[in-house]
Parts: sequence; structure tokens; C-alpha cells
Amino acid sequence: MGKNILITGVSSGLGEALVRHYLDKGFCVYGTGRHKPQIEDANFHFHPCDLSDTKQIQTTLTPFLLGVESLHTVILNAGMLGEVVAPFQMPLAEFKAVFELNVWANKEILDLLHAQNFAPYTLLAISSGAAKNGSKGWAAYSVSKAGLNMLVKSYAHYFPGTKMIALAPGVIKTPMVEYIINDVDEQSFPSAARLKEGYIQSPKEAAKNIYNFTLEADAFESGSFVDIRQL
Repeated sequence: MGKNILITGVSSGLGEALVRHYLDKGFCVYGTGRHKPQIEDANFHFHPCDLSDTKQIQTTLTPFLLGVESLHTVILNAGMLGEVVAPFQMPLAEFKAVFELNVWANKEILDLLHAQNFAPYTLLAISSGAAKNGSKGWAAYSVSKAGLNMLVKSYAHYFPGTKMIALAPGVIKTPMVEYIINDVDEQSFPSAARLKEGYIQSPKEAAKNIYNFTLEADAFESGSFVDIRQL
């Protein structure tokens, strides 16, 4: 049996691509998300979990990981963009929903890992350059990813044997990016135009880049934010 990895948000997009890549690398993959991707492999173990419902994360995932002796890698991939609008046009409830998945769900998982004495060699939380850019219209996403970065930095003190990194993987062709390309007004939100003009990688390519990054992660201080495009 290969090394164990836990990946969240595996239903589609980057999460599904990460599952496929790590299976190809001989890992035993434990994945969670709303829906099971169309992957049939004896080394892929899936448990449905709506991570936006943070109250049930620990009670759902604790039995799922029961019997797993160790986790080599954890990738906290699940996240959401929210609507690209002026911040005062987004109701507080919608702002909170973005935080619930992008920040608090990851806190619940980190708490679970700590309580169960999991000390993965590497833990990546998928962040974004938006955490620093603060582009017009991206308030909920940008603030939540900045919060995720600090969550990782804060928790790194309590996982001394784990290399914890908040990783911005670059722009990936996902439903989130397709929404920006197809539905966001470039005139009102210039960042949409810049995104369209830049390089957009496939989920498969991004998964490969993330895996390759883990091979070099020891070069970075635990708790760091790293933008893979700047390496």
C-alpha cells in the first residue's frame, strides 16, 4: 500500500485531478466532497461531506479516517469564490458563506487532525494570489483567502513535524474561472480582463505542479504563503 493522502473538494476540477495524479503516483487517496468523482480505484476511498456545513465535519470525517494509521500529505482544496460584486452589494450572509468554506471548514479539519494526532509530512491549503491582490469585486474571496493564509501560519506552531504551506496554484480552468470569464463584466471589474489575457492551466497540469511543489516544500518555512507562479 502506498502513502496515505487526504484531499478535500474532490468532486470535480482541481480536486478530482489531484486524486487522479496521486493515485498514479502510488498513493492511497482519502477524498471528501459533495459528490464522488467518476474514479474507480481500489486505492481511492471517498466519503461524502458538505464542508460548508462546518458543524458536521468532525463527526463525519473522524469515522472516515478511523483505522488510517498515518497521513503523509493533506491538501485542503475545497473552496468557493462567491459573487464578484462590490462588497456593499454582497449581503453579509453570502460573505459569511464564503468564509464558512474557505476558512472555518479548514479550521475544523485542522482541529480534527490535531485531536487525532495526525502529523502529515506536508499539508497544503489551496490559497490564491487574491489574498494579497485585493482586486476590485473580489472582497469575500480575497479576505477569506487572506484569513486562510493566517490560519495556516497560526496552526503551523502546533504541527511541529508538518510542513504547512498556504499555496496559490495559479489560474486553473474550473467552474469558478469560467464564471469569471463568461459572466463578470470586464469594464466594471478589470481583473476579469487580466485573467482572460493570462495563462489558464488545466486541472491536470495544476495537479502535477502541486505535486512537484511538495517535493521541494522543505525549502520553505512552515506557515508560509507561496505563490507557485513566482517560483
